[in-house]
Amino acid sequence: MNPVLEPLFRTVRATHPKADLRLIEHAYDVAAYHHRDQKRKSGDPYITHPLAVATILAELGTDDETLCAALLHDTVEDTAYGLDELRGDFGDTISSLVDGVTKLDKVKFGDAAQAETVRKMVVAMSRDIRVLIIKLADRLHNMRTMRYLPEHKRHQKSRETLEIFAPLAHRLGMNTIKWELEDLAFAMLYPKRYDEIARMVSERAPRRDLFLQEVIEKVSGDLRDAKIRALVKGRPKHYYSVYQKMIARDVAFDDIYDLVGIRVLVDSVRDCYAALGTIHARWNPVPGRFKDYIAMPKFNMYQSLHTTVIGPEGKPVELQIRTHAMHHRAEYGVAAHWKYKEEVGAPGPAGKVKPGSDMAWLRQLLDWQKETSDPGEFLESLRFDLSVSEVYVFTPRGQVVALPEGATPVDFAYAVHTEVGHRCIGARVNGRLVPLESRLGNGDTVEIFTSKSPDAGPSRDWLKFVKSGRARNKIRQWFSKERRETAIEAGKEAIGRAMRKQGLPLQRLMSGESLLALARDLRYPDVSALYAAVGEGHVAAQTVVQKLVASIGGVDSAEEDIAETSLPTRLRGRPRGGGAGVVVAGDSDVWVRLSKCCTPVPGDEIVGFVTRGHGVSVHRADCTNIVQLKSQPDRLVEVSWSPGDDSVFLVAIQVEALDRPRLLSDVTRTLSDQHVNILSASVTTSRDRVAVSKFTFEMGDPKHLGHVLKAVRNIQGVFDVYRVSGAST
Repeated sequence: MNPVLEPLFRTVRATHPKADLRLIEHAYDVAAYHHRDQKRKSGDPYITHPLAVATILAELGTDDETLCAALLHDTVEDTAYGLDELRGDFGDTISSLVDGVTKLDKVKFGDAAQAETVRKMVVAMSRDIRVLIIKLADRLHNMRTMRYLPEHKRHQKSRETLEIFAPLAHRLGMNTIKWELEDLAFAMLYPKRYDEIARMVSERAPRRDLFLQEVIEKVSGDLRDAKIRALVKGRPKHYYSVYQKMIARDVAFDDIYDLVGIRVLVDSVRDCYAALGTIHARWNPVPGRFKDYIAMPKFNMYQSLHTTVIGPEGKPVELQIRTHAMHHRAEYGVAAHWKYKEEVGAPGPAGKVKPGSDMAWLRQLLDWQKETSDPGEFLESLRFDLSVSEVYVFTPRGQVVALPEGATPVDFAYAVHTEVGHRCIGARVNGRLVPLESRLGNGDTVEIFTSKSPDAGPSRDWLKFVKSGRARNKIRQWFSKERRETAIEAGKEAIGRAMRKQGLPLQRLMSGESLLALARDLRYPDVSALYAAVGEGHVAAQTVVQKLVASIGGVDSAEEDIAETSLPTRLRGRPRGGGAGVVVAGDSDVWVRLSKCCTPVPGDEIVGFVTRGHGVSVHRADCTNIVQLKSQPDRLVEVSWSPGDDSVFLVAIQVEALDRPRLLSDVTRTLSDQHVNILSASVTTSRDRVAVSKFTFEMGDPKHLGHVLKAVRNIQGVFDVYRVSGAST
């Protein structure tokens, strides 16, 4: 056996006795041969790096396939050894792991490139979580030897480590990796702050260690008396976590550092709770500081009992109580999955557990990366999601939902389902109605009310208070889609205006073929994208018109078809139907009025009916009275919308809400704030405390109706609001 491998094999035998040592030795020999002429920046032979990465992974207890992939992870990228050759030598699993790590290693500097790298990482993680575990060990060894790199690269890698890799290690429960990555990056980025905290820790260490020893002896003695086998030890303090707490809690170093941390390791879950009772019998617990992560594990499979007690000298003592298996998982996280999968009761029969299959967060991350086209936005969402702690709330059926600390009912709604989030209009927490911006606490039961309206959608104000990356992403996505539709309409109108200004033929110039050809010339995938580009100001409408005119042979050719403009240019004249905003085909001087039975507004399909002595009444094509009117076809006339500045339209809406005091006044005030003139209102309340209100009001611009409905929908208690065809009586 190669003596260089003895330290690695010693670790492997201790953590993974069934590992195939011959396969690992073969992987080392292949890697050493292909890296034989390469050196690291430090001057060491290159093979020292993959060997160090494999040793880190062996300490975590990973399987032999992962160790082989770690030894070979740089061969495909940095040597002549190809992926097909590797697959032939080591099989599909190891080659796919190496391929995954190789893809992650193709990093270019800069935010967009970094974001794209993280996206690739997520895809690789979704296929096999071991790819990320190798990458984390690779990053850890690189951070340990970072001093040989130029300063700008040290800073760039350290920042990436703090923002992406350390939080990912935390998410995967790999706390030993996380702590070391954080401290190494902290020392590299902020050496003076790091040194100061290290100095303050060393100054206070002797006094603190004496107090710690006293607490450990008392806890150990009590547990011995209670016949509970336990290992009691102090929790190490990590410099970066001390620094983070100083910032987050806005307190002095002493207030954090004097808080003593103890870890109690026992044999069984029953012993965890017995130990908790024994400790609480000696020292009073601090109210509100007990957390049971055994019954309700954290997102990264972490399990433990947390409590804070008032210890000797009145000083607070933090305790974590867990089994040895839980401790191994808390230290090594998903990397410990292979060793402990039978013991921790992972889902499915032993040996058939997909690594990471019980980590919903990874699945959520994969969903995000599919939904988010912009890698920068994805990276921002990921950073946001990695940086927060969590609260646990319940659905009405008792299912647990993990949310970021400070989350609101809107975050909960999006966690349940995207559509529930989009249609959310109210919430009940622990049986009581609450505002949507309310903060949720651990153990709250949350019920969401949704709107039935097809136009239901989120409010832009939600972005001010939502805490979860998922909710933030979904709301932004909804608005970017809505903005695109608005931009398309604006672009169409702008091009139409530019053509009419020059008296050009709209129908010929705006035919599908010529516009599609122009869109492709300008590198847009379709006509809608071209319209959107004009609407958003990326391309001038005049530029589009000039290119269209050029495409059909210039202005002279366009002017030959000027007769085609007769239909579109009719809209330029002011409507003769007065404030109704409707003109009758063939006679623009006829008196027109909008029917109150169906309150049509621009955009509705309409039909005209010649009345006796009252001009033409205009009805929606789906009006309930239209069947009766069609019995006299000779009195039906063709009408079209042509609204002017003085046009006024009647609109009827129905508001459905959970009844409460001042509901009607809140709705009427909101309508008034939206500058609509209320003509009539009626309210009925059913036995199940649902209030149904109908309002009829005048408005000048029907496009404003969407804003009115959204404003009413945001009122507390309102769960549905929509336009109705009949006016209230």
